Amino acid sequence: MTPDAVSEAMLPKGVKDFLPNKAAKLVYLKQTLNGIFTHWGFRPILPPSLEFLHVLEKGLGEGLREKTFRFDDRQSGKLVAFPPDITPQVARIVATRMREIPLPLRLCYTGRVLRHAEQQAGKDREIFQAGVELIGLDSPEADAEMIAMAIECLKTLGASEFTVDIGQVEFFRGVMAELPLSGTRAREVEGAIARKDSSELTALLRDVPLSDRAREEVMALPRLFGGREVLERAAKVVVNPRSKRALENLQRVLEILQVYGVEDHVTFDLGELRGLDYHTGVTFQGFLAGVGKAVCLGGRYDNLTARYGYPAPATGFAFDLQGLLFGLDRELDEVAVSHTDVLIFQGGADKQRAQRIAQALRRQGYSAARDIIARNLDGSLDYARRMNFRYLMLGDAENDEIQLIHLADGRRSTIRYQEILTGNFAL
Repeated sequence: MTPDAVSEAMLPKGVKDFLPNKAAKLVYLKQTLNGIFTHWGFRPILPPSLEFLHVLEKGLGEGLREKTFRFDDRQSGKLVAFPPDITPQVARIVATRMREIPLPLRLCYTGRVLRHAEQQAGKDREIFQAGVELIGLDSPEADAEMIAMAIECLKTLGASEFTVDIGQVEFFRGVMAELPLSGTRAREVEGAIARKDSSELTALLRDVPLSDRAREEVMALPRLFGGREVLERAAKVVVNPRSKRALENLQRVLEILQVYGVEDHVTFDLGELRGLDYHTGVTFQGFLAGVGKAVCLGGRYDNLTARYGYPAPATGFAFDLQGLLFGLDRELDEVAVSHTDVLIFQGGADKQRAQRIAQALRRQGYSAARDIIARNLDGSLDYARRMNFRYLMLGDAENDEIQLIHLADGRRSTIRYQEILTGNFAL
């Protein structure tokens, strides 16, 4: 049995261990994204890992309610839950703890959430998120800022092939409001649109009494995806005021994205139904080449904080860090694999000089470790290479010259002991 298979047998389905190289990449993703969030004016927030279920559920759509881990709390006697998403937690915090703070609020976070998942191979139940919430602005500029910011994140992380797919749930709702449908038939129609199955949609609507204009609108939905020309095609098809306002909103968002210079990464999908029970306007998803699911989900949710007693418009997005890790694994090899600068090897019984060298290196900003295990030089060199050290320092208690072995190519150079202590050197 392989080590990975042994590990999987010891863990519940849907969670995993991250060994040093993968863990270093996750840390790099968090730090890089947090740096971008800070540059855009967002401030960190840290929600708890447990919530009372009845409070948390106020902010969850039906889909997330079904995926929530819940259990009895012996202290309170109430049901508590592990949050399946961080956005509802932020909405609760804003509504109950931050309502006296002037709007808009720009908040960011990183954290883990847990979700029940179907019994399928590869379905994660533990999800690592990093995201932002912009509370208090109802404008196309705020929506465009979220999309432009997500694109900057993907570029900064080294993604070369990606798209951000934009939808507008109000466009879809405007079309559906014209149809005399409800219950099972309405859900079947929504499913056919989501699958972009025009044949099934035609069959479902065959016996529904519709005007020619209403039928043309709904039949167009599975085909309204692609580049910016989609907005022009949609404008020729729809006549209902609600959908027309949604198109005007998207056109304004696109104009602002052109100012940011990121429009080439944008596509549109006006038949996208993700988040229909949660979002209130623009939605978007970020896709990396070779990754079968979105690595970024975002959009407008103007009704969420109101569920906690504080109405405020809002928009935001969150990255799935494991999706980024999978899609950018090679790119992250270049920037995120963890190296330690120096392994210090010293023979003999007296190790004080090696210990002083380690302290001096750390004071000067280098990472350094002592090879405390008793072994010969070849053993230390093998260990240093396998553990991603950059250099091995070799000295003894008497000699003032310390050898520096460059592990990438085996070159050797020397540094004087006093130069290390005074910082009069550079690796």
